[in-house]
Amino acid sequence: MSNSTQLTVTTLINAPISKVWTYWTLPEHITSWCTATEEWHTPRAENDLKTGGKFLTRMEAKDGSFGFDFIGTYSEVIHHKKIAYIMEDGRKAEIHFKDNNNQTEIIETFDAETENSLELQQNGWQAILNNFKYYTENN
Repeated sequence: MSNSTQLTVTTLINAPISKVWTYWTLPEHITSWCTATEEWHTPRAENDLKTGGKFLTRMEAKDGSFGFDFIGTYSEVIHHKKIAYIMEDGRKAEIHFKDNNNQTEIIETFDAETENSLELQQNGWQAILNNFKYYTENN
């Protein structure tokens, strides 16, 4: 069941929407940027980007001590504008992409979970988004 607390993370990427969308959605790129810290990596990603489609992103500590599959189902996909999904535990997330000439703003809102502090969740999702920004601007 989804709880009522929502968190938002944002970034402004110095890249056109077409590149940002491609890097956000293709598995060969997802495995390169979808980590919060240098101690983690993403060895596998699957993405069926359509309403009703599913995604799976495997995140693991590089030392092998911990790992998990981040799984969800897309509830809405609007090309170059919006991706909404429901996580395996029922929480919801929305990502809005705003085209601003050769820059793209990403606004990501998600239902918080109850295991970790709101601050930890906010910082973790923001760190992944920051990593995405760095990867997209430098590749």
